[in-house]
Amino acid sequence: MSVKKTKNNILFLEKILKEINNKLKLKKQENIPINDIGDLVSAKKNHLTFCSTHKYINFLIKTKASAVIVQKKFTKYVPKKTIAIISEYPELDFAKISNLFYPESYFSKITYENLDFKTIKEKYKTLKFGMNFYLEENVKIGKNVFIGNNVTIKKNCKIGNNVIIGSNIVIENSFISDHVHICDGSIIGKKGFGFKFTKDKCFRIPHVGKVIIEKECEIGANCIIDRGSVKNTTIGEKTFLDNFVHIAHNVTIGKKCIFAAQVGVAGSTTIGDNVIIGGQAGISGHLTIGNNVKIGGKSGVVKNIKDNETVMGYPAKPFREFVKENK
Repeated sequence: MSVKKTKNNILFLEKILKEINNKLKLKKQENIPINDIGDLVSAKKNHLTFCSTHKYINFLIKTKASAVIVQKKFTKYVPKKTIAIISEYPELDFAKISNLFYPESYFSKITYENLDFKTIKEKYKTLKFGMNFYLEENVKIGKNVFIGNNVTIKKNCKIGNNVIIGSNIVIENSFISDHVHICDGSIIGKKGFGFKFTKDKCFRIPHVGKVIIEKECEIGANCIIDRGSVKNTTIGEKTFLDNFVHIAHNVTIGKKCIFAAQVGVAGSTTIGDNVIIGGQAGISGHLTIGNNVKIGGKSGVVKNIKDNETVMGYPAKPFREFVKENK
């Protein structure tokens, strides 16, 4: 997804804030142009971001965003060149603003601009594909790509060279690098599971990030990888996911990881390199899992794990402790 830089959507901060119930107010001299949104790390000049928890204070201190929505207690950590916008509910207000920039982020839409088979063959000389292949416009596909039956690839996706895509697959909001294999039935780049309750209403959080799958990865059958809400969901090089694995929004997975079947990773968790996770293990959100970590099958990880540790059980604990307690 991207913002088209037009006069209509290069919005001024004061104007945006008025559209979310006048809760947030700025002085006139702070009326700066805001032309996109981002997370604390990726946001740049003329971008808006937010911080809603002390876990991200170190990123808040270094952010390059022009404005950040924060609770009053966090204003002391906001850089001098960044405007602090005080809000009781930063994440919710940021989500409302996000929807102004990306109004189609709530639900996936079919554009009905799919290319006919003749056009596809002329445009992608080395592409091989099966029946019922649906391809929208502005998709980039590399050389020697194979795509199976009943596959949908939506607009603005990028597919690298020597990629194999099985049957019954949907890919959207995704960049797939070279030598990646995606097995049958997987869905890549769907909207993540994000929402906030306000009194008797449920506000769905916009998801404007992408899924980035780096070189030589394998995604098993019937896997689901959600696109990021603000940042991207990233799968590192040479990482292998078994069947029925779910990767939630904003997750970052390092290189050469192996996840067995039915592993679930909750949103905004970062996993290092060379991590092995056994079947049916669950990883809670907003955690950091170090490099060379091993997690036993059916474990429940609810806190950070340092480099080189081996854990098992629920809640997950050092492997030796688990064995002693279960003799």
